[in-house]
Amino acid sequence: MRDQDPLPGQAERRLSTKEAAELLGVKPETVYAYVSRGQLSSRRVPGGRGSTFDAKEVETLSRRNRRESGGSPGSGGELSVRTRITFIDRDRYYFRGVDATELAAHHSYEEIAEWLWTGHLRPGVTFTAPEAAVEVARRAVDALPEHAGPTDRLRVAAIAAAVSDPLRFDLSEEAVLGTARTLIPTLVAALPPVLRDRRRDDGPLAHRLWTRLSGRKPDEASLRALDTALGLLVDHDLAASTLAVRVAASAHAHAYAAVSAGLGVLEGPLHGAASGLAHKLLLDVLDRGDAAPVIAEELRAGRRIPGLGHRLYPGEDPRARALFALLEEIPRAEPALLAARDIVATTARHANVDLALAALTASSGMPSTAGETIFAVARTAGWIAHALEEYGERPLRMRPSGTYVGPKPPQPLPEH
Repeated sequence: MRDQDPLPGQAERRLSTKEAAELLGVKPETVYAYVSRGQLSSRRVPGGRGSTFDAKEVETLSRRNRRESGGSPGSGGELSVRTRITFIDRDRYYFRGVDATELAAHHSYEEIAEWLWTGHLRPGVTFTAPEAAVEVARRAVDALPEHAGPTDRLRVAAIAAAVSDPLRFDLSEEAVLGTARTLIPTLVAALPPVLRDRRRDDGPLAHRLWTRLSGRKPDEASLRALDTALGLLVDHDLAASTLAVRVAASAHAHAYAAVSAGLGVLEGPLHGAASGLAHKLLLDVLDRGDAAPVIAEELRAGRRIPGLGHRLYPGEDPRARALFALLEEIPRAEPALLAARDIVATTARHANVDLALAALTASSGMPSTAGETIFAVARTAGWIAHALEEYGERPLRMRPSGTYVGPKPPQPLPEH
C-alpha cells in the first residue's frame, strides 16, 4: 500500500504512530518498517510532523501477527530482541562492535564489563565490595549445607546483598551501574576461600576469584588465563540465562533479582554446568591416557559428549580458541591440553568454551564445579548490561501469550 488520502467524504479513524505501535506491540520506529514493506499506509499530519495510520489496517495487521506468532497485542511475543551489546557472526563475536577475543586479550574483566555497560573503557578499573554487603552475604552462604553447589552459593549471596541495599529498587542507569560494580565483587567475596592470601583480596577480580577456586599459588600466566576466561564469557547474546534476565527486567525486577533469575537458569547441564561435565570427561581421559575408550563408553551409555560443538559456530568456538592459546603458555596445562585435543580428534568435532574451561580448571587444581563458578561470575556483567537495555524498553514486552490447545471451553464443572 502507498501513502494515500481517503476518498472525499470517506470517514476513517486514524491512529498516531504511538497508538499504532501499542496496538501492534512493537516500538514506534517499527511501524514505519511495515509501511516500507507495503503492509500499512500512512498519511502525513497536515502542517505537523509525523504520520497517522488507518486504524482498520493496523487492527488487521495486529490480528495477523497474533495468528502467526501466538501472541496478543502488547504481549511482547517477539521472536528476536534488538540489542547493542553482542553480535555473533560465524566464527567471531563482538562486544559493542569490537572483537570480543581482542578485548579479552588486551583488557581486564572489569574493563570489559565497563565497556559492555557504558561503551567506554576505564583503564585500571577494579570493583570493590562494601564490607556490610559482604558480611551479610558471607553469613548467608556459610549457613548453606556443605554439599551446596557454586550457583546455590552465588544465588544466596545475591539475595542477601539485595536485602542489605535499600536503593535496590532504583532502576535508573546510574543506580544500576552502582549495583553492578559492587554486586560482582560481593559474589566473589562471599565464596569460601580455598587459598588464604590477604594480598589477593584487593587486586583484580580474577586474583580474588582464584583464591576461591584453587589451593595452588598462581603464577601470572595462570591469573591472566583466568582473567581472560572471565572476559571471554562476559556475554554471548541471548543465551537461556540472559533471556531469563531480560524477562525479569521487563517486569522491572531490580538488578539483584534479575541476576538471580539468570543464576537459576545457568545451573542447567546444557548451560553453565556443562563445563563441569567436560572437566570430569577430561580427568577420565587423563586417567586412561586415551580418549577413545572413554568416548566409546560415554556413547554406549547414551550420554552426549560435553565440550564439543556450538549451535552458533560452524567451526571452533572463538572463546575456546583464545583460551587454548593462553593455556599453551602454561607448562603444567600441557597434559590437559593434550587430552582435550585427543577428545577433539577422536570425535572429529570442534571444541567449545566448556572444554577449554575444563582444561583451565583441571590444570589449575580446581574442582569440577569451578568452571560453573567462573561462568556465573563472568556472565553477571553481561546480565546487568541486558537488564539495563531492557529497563529502557516497553515494560512487560517479554510477556508472550500461550497458544491454548486444551479442551474447548466451557467445560462442565468436574465431579467429586
